[in-house]
Amino acid sequence: MHTEDGGVPGADAPTEARPEPWRDPSLPVPTRVDSLLNAMNLEEKVAQLYAVWVGVDPDSQDVAPHQHELADTSVEFAELVRSGLGQLTRPLGTAPVAPAEGVKILARLQQDVVAANRFGIPALVHEECLTGFMTRGATIYPTPLAWGATFDPVLVERMAAQIGDAIRAVGGHQGLAPVLDVTLDARWGRTEETIGEDPYLVGTIGTAHVIGLQSTGVVATLKHFAGYSASNAARNLAPVAVGPRQMADLLLLPFEMAVRNGGAKSVMSAYTETDGVPVAADRTLLTDLLRDTWGFAGTVVADYFGVSFLETLHRVAAAAGEAGVLAVTSGVDVELPSVRCYGPPLLDAVRSGVVAEEVIDRAAERVLRQKCELGLLDPDWSALPPALRDTSRHRGVDLDPPAARETARRLAEESVVLLANGGALPLRGTSRIAIVGPNADDAYAMFGCYAFPSHVDGASRPVGAGLGVEVRTVLQSLRDELGGTEIEHVAGCDVTGDDTAGFRAAVDAARQADVCVAVLGDRAGLFGRGTSGEGCDVEDLRLPGVQGELLDELIGSGTPVVLVLLTGRPYALGAYADRLAAAVQAFFPGEEGASAVAGVLSGRVCPSGRLPVGVPARPTGDPATYLAPPLGRRSEVSVVDPTPLYPFGHGLSYTTFSWTDPAVDGEPVGAELARMRSDGEITVSLSVRNDGDRAGADVVQLYLHDPVAQTTRPVVRLVGYARVQLEPGEQRRVTFRMHADLTAFTGVRGHRIVEPGQIELCVARSAVDTVFAVPVIVEGPERTVDHTRRLTSEAGVEAHPTTVTG
Repeated sequence: MHTEDGGVPGADAPTEARPEPWRDPSLPVPTRVDSLLNAMNLEEKVAQLYAVWVGVDPDSQDVAPHQHELADTSVEFAELVRSGLGQLTRPLGTAPVAPAEGVKILARLQQDVVAANRFGIPALVHEECLTGFMTRGATIYPTPLAWGATFDPVLVERMAAQIGDAIRAVGGHQGLAPVLDVTLDARWGRTEETIGEDPYLVGTIGTAHVIGLQSTGVVATLKHFAGYSASNAARNLAPVAVGPRQMADLLLLPFEMAVRNGGAKSVMSAYTETDGVPVAADRTLLTDLLRDTWGFAGTVVADYFGVSFLETLHRVAAAAGEAGVLAVTSGVDVELPSVRCYGPPLLDAVRSGVVAEEVIDRAAERVLRQKCELGLLDPDWSALPPALRDTSRHRGVDLDPPAARETARRLAEESVVLLANGGALPLRGTSRIAIVGPNADDAYAMFGCYAFPSHVDGASRPVGAGLGVEVRTVLQSLRDELGGTEIEHVAGCDVTGDDTAGFRAAVDAARQADVCVAVLGDRAGLFGRGTSGEGCDVEDLRLPGVQGELLDELIGSGTPVVLVLLTGRPYALGAYADRLAAAVQAFFPGEEGASAVAGVLSGRVCPSGRLPVGVPARPTGDPATYLAPPLGRRSEVSVVDPTPLYPFGHGLSYTTFSWTDPAVDGEPVGAELARMRSDGEITVSLSVRNDGDRAGADVVQLYLHDPVAQTTRPVVRLVGYARVQLEPGEQRRVTFRMHADLTAFTGVRGHRIVEPGQIELCVARSAVDTVFAVPVIVEGPERTVDHTRRLTSEAGVEAHPTTVTG
């Protein structure tokens, strides 16, 4: 335990007037850190570079690949922390433990860490927080693909701040989110963790998450840096083969935004290898680009066991010590989730002269600086987290307060995408409804694989054992919405498997109803325990199990069928589209998701979600995103047509919007070409009016079309968007101010350039539905631009709407 002044029993306690320099908050952070680092021996510095995973089961693969091989629990905790400890791994996110008990356990662990090392330095505590703080009883928000569907960075920032508040309340310091991988192939199991297939959308939404999380004092961790989502054939951890242009202009862009515009303080290195070089051993990426070019000053942490994988999977190291040397010299500061390569093997490498101690100092300085900035070196730091300090205000630890549930509800409602509607929706006024499908009455259908019930409980506890938070199913919520309506429920089949015995009852129920609601989709899990999630990659985009066959049978019943998909990826719907009465897509919408979906079905919620990924027409062929160049689109030289059934940005509403009065730089769009200097900017504006009889939100999207360039370019790519909320009859002016830097791309000489010539700005409802096209001449010399260029356009929505009549 510590003395009153925060010192260590038996050590010379500093006087109140003259504390040790590293404990003096009045001194600059670099001074404090240098003082501490100079006082530490090699063992103490290396101890700051690894974590301990308390409570992990070494005989399991429940929460990380190769966990059973690499999570050594044979060494006593006291021995592991004798010289200090960099991080504690997921103390509340590893096993089902009540929050009140979890914070007490964490406080005791921190007391032990502080007491064990001679400087009394606590560990930095990290937790998963992709869909909320991943612990039992915390709010479960929609999955990132749903954030993308909202096109609402303001709401995502609010969600992230609430997540940060929860983590800080229990004594946490770092959250392992957001995921900034860009979707390239929806067969990848981790598609649900991505924000979408467009780097601008991923970058702006992801940056909002970073800002929100870090506003609470919690360190955001960008993952997975970089290229992970480009794994060959969408197989998890497969090699990556992308060119420098695709890497720079597509895969790196969201990370660049989050570092420069969001101030992200941590980055997680990816598992994968790019062109034969594993990311955890890639100095060019982790140091030359990230630090020396972008100016990133935070910590780089390894993905779980990623340092060990240099030896065990990539085979670029012959032993744990070699893997540790490769990683730390390349720029990986912290080994997660437990120590294997950065402990004794790394110490031996320094003592034998294989790696210089200065390399260790560099990494330790970054870790200690972060701890200092978080207040962990301050004399008034306490092992008791805020949730335990004020007993008069905290009768318990509430990690799912009403304000958080309200944000989860709004996110869920804004994320539901109405794909198609032949008039069957809303359902109000319908007398008899058959609700069919394996996800109709399953609360787990609301959650992605990084929600606690799926990630931890789902691996070891039976369904129905308790979710830790209140969650309703679509069936329950629809009955609430449509009280008095006769609703019959038949599952029909399971999410997986080939059992069709329930088809007859499902079809009979459909025939006897006015409308059949088919609730189909995924069950999230890890490493094959689900149909979506980490390690749950698929060979094609057919609906899992026999759900596609069930849908065919239901359509054949003659009753109008409304399809509701609760999934972690888009599935091919071309075989059903023209036979469905309506189709609704929700990407794992979280604890309030069932109410959101039922609200859209009933008409209480006016749908406003837009697709962050295209919905394919065919389950096989060449998976493609909308960012393909002309040769990546449908052509006469191939019989394979990658055209999506529903494109990126698509989404319908229950009200109607008109867009009028387009202008460029304040002048009406006319026959004359607009002009912009290659170092200048241009303004595009329009009026958006709600012409319907109910409130709703529209999403205005701005795309860039570059018809002729020195390298092949996407036909269109997103460069701005604005979400516009309007009451009936209301109108608002929407303005985009775009700098010429946003036209930049990597040219033939490998430099990013702004190229003069003609472009076109497309104001659109989706990637294929342009309402106004504005031709623009970019004038002036070709410019070479770097990391200091503008990364985003400025989108503004008129604060006060006008009411239009007639």
